[in-house]
Amino acid sequence: MPLNLSALLSHKIPAVAQSYGPKDCILYALGLGLGQDPLNKDELPFVYEKDLKVLPTYALMQGYSPYWLRDAEFGLTWSHVVHGEQSMTLHAPVKPQGDVIGRTRLADVIDKGGGRGALIYSEREIIDRASGDLLATLRQTTFCRADGGFGGPRELKVRKPPHAIPDRAPDLICDLPTRPEMALIYRLSGDVNPLHADPDFARQAGYPRPILHGLASMGVVGHALLKTLCGYDLARLTSMSVRFSAPVFPGETIRTEIWQDSAKAGGLASFRARVMERDVVAIDNGRAELKV
Repeated sequence: MPLNLSALLSHKIPAVAQSYGPKDCILYALGLGLGQDPLNKDELPFVYEKDLKVLPTYALMQGYSPYWLRDAEFGLTWSHVVHGEQSMTLHAPVKPQGDVIGRTRLADVIDKGGGRGALIYSEREIIDRASGDLLATLRQTTFCRADGGFGGPRELKVRKPPHAIPDRAPDLICDLPTRPEMALIYRLSGDVNPLHADPDFARQAGYPRPILHGLASMGVVGHALLKTLCGYDLARLTSMSVRFSAPVFPGETIRTEIWQDSAKAGGLASFRARVMERDVVAIDNGRAELKV
C-alpha cells in the first residue's frame, strides 16, 4: 500500500495532556547517562531530587504523541521510519514539575521518489495548561525510508539550507559515553519503539542490533553543550537544531565537536556529534543559540 497523502494531510492530531514531576525528569537524565559518577557534583542535581535541575532537552519528551503515524490508513512502512531532523526552541526554562499540553500539526509531506523515501514535517507546541503560556516550539522531520514514489510534491516551497559547519578544527570537544542499556532506560520516558529494544525488529529494519533513539543522541549532545558552553546554567541554552546522519549503538561514545561562531551573533554555536568507536558522524549541521 503506497503512502496515502490525502489521509495524512486531512488528519487532525489529537492534543496530548501530560502531567510530570521530579521522578520523570530524573528518569530522563538517567536515560541520557547522567549520574554514572555519583560524586560528580555538576550532574548530581539532575538525578537527585534535592535542588533538582531539569535538562533543557526534556522539552522534547513533553506532550509527545509518537505513534500517530502508525495508523494503517496512512500506508507507511513503520519498521523503516526514522527521525531525520529535530529543532527545539525554549521560550522558558523547563520546570521540574508541571502540567502541559502538546499540540502537534502536520506541516508538509515531501516525496523524494521511488527508492528514496518520503519526508514528513511536523511542528509541536508545548503549552502550560494553567497559564496558556507557550513554553517550547519543536519541529521534526520524519524520514520514511521505504515510502517514496507516491506521487506527492518533490520539494518544499521554501527550503532552508542545512546549517553549515565551519571549515576548521572545532574550538571545543566534549566526549560523553553511552551505556549498553541506555536505550532500554531512555524508552521509559515515552518512546517505546521496538527498534530501540527488540533485536529481531532492529534486524527487520536493516540494523544489526537495536539503535539508540535519535532524541537520546540529541539529549547527550544537549548535555555536552550545557556542560561545555553554559557551565550547567539552564537559562542559557535556548535553541538547538540537528540533522540525524547515522545511528548510534548503545555503549558507544559520542564526541561533540563545537564551534563558537561569534558572541556578536547572540551566542551562536555550531556543532556535530561523532561516534568515536566507528568515526561516524551521527549528528550533523547542529546549531545552538545561547543567552550571553
